Amino acid sequence: MSQSAITVTNLSKKYGDRAALANANFEVPLGTICGFVGPNGSGKTTTIRMLLGLISPTSGSATVLGESITHPDKYLPRVGAMIEGPAFYPALSGEENLRVLASLGGFPQDRVAPLIDRVGLTDRGGSKYKTYSLGMKQRLGIAAALLPNPDLLVLDEPTNGLDPSGIHEVRELMRDLANQGTTVFVSSHLLGELEMIAEYLVMLREGRVIYTGSTANLLSAQQPVLVATPEYGVDLARLIEIARSHGHEASVVDDQAHIISESDWGAELNRLAFEAGITLAALTAVRPSLEETFFTLTEKIGE
Repeated sequence: MSQSAITVTNLSKKYGDRAALANANFEVPLGTICGFVGPNGSGKTTTIRMLLGLISPTSGSATVLGESITHPDKYLPRVGAMIEGPAFYPALSGEENLRVLASLGGFPQDRVAPLIDRVGLTDRGGSKYKTYSLGMKQRLGIAAALLPNPDLLVLDEPTNGLDPSGIHEVRELMRDLANQGTTVFVSSHLLGELEMIAEYLVMLREGRVIYTGSTANLLSAQQPVLVATPEYGVDLARLIEIARSHGHEASVVDDQAHIISESDWGAELNRLAFEAGITLAALTAVRPSLEETFFTLTEKIGE
């Protein structure tokens, strides 16, 4: 049995002469949270639509839960999805909308109430959908995607419109689902959120995969930065000179010296600063965040 929930091989989609996705290759391991990252227009939605059988690829192949995307009927009953915003009947309550969807999909009605609770709509399940905030609509969309009790959950910007508390709740929900064996494939522009929960990443730029693999491996491979704060601001320029004279890139950012270097050079920097009569108020080794790493990767490829 395949250990991948999704396998994509040389998958491409063209619209006329424009390639929305070009020769994409990646895998999403079973039972993990995989972040799907890329700017608007990078091909994320096109890829998701092909994986869900909504559009056909121009070339290449892919499998979802071990089945070819040429036969979506074989895997879609085991997939839950929320893409391009949820759509419901405005005059019906949230609970009534889910009951209609459960009837249409042949899902047990007794799944509705627990799902309402699970997405944090317990107090508003009986309210009409047209009275819902954008965040509440997103929560109801996630509940609808969970009706099939899916093995794979595909979410397109699930935290759109949510306040920090709601974002935290959705993050915990995705963690719980992954812990129970559900694979979560989540597209989001909130890279800080994905850094906290996504074990794997697929990054797109202009229709091409620029990274696929472990989040931890990507971040650990990035060059750390030594952030040095002199006690006296007049010493900043001299601190930069010291770093550069020892072969390190250095610049001033927010009254601090940012020095590209492995963290173990920090002790040497501290000694050199002391010998130059500079007292450091703080010295910290910082690795780039996922957001910083993403922009660095896209800038390199764009050069």
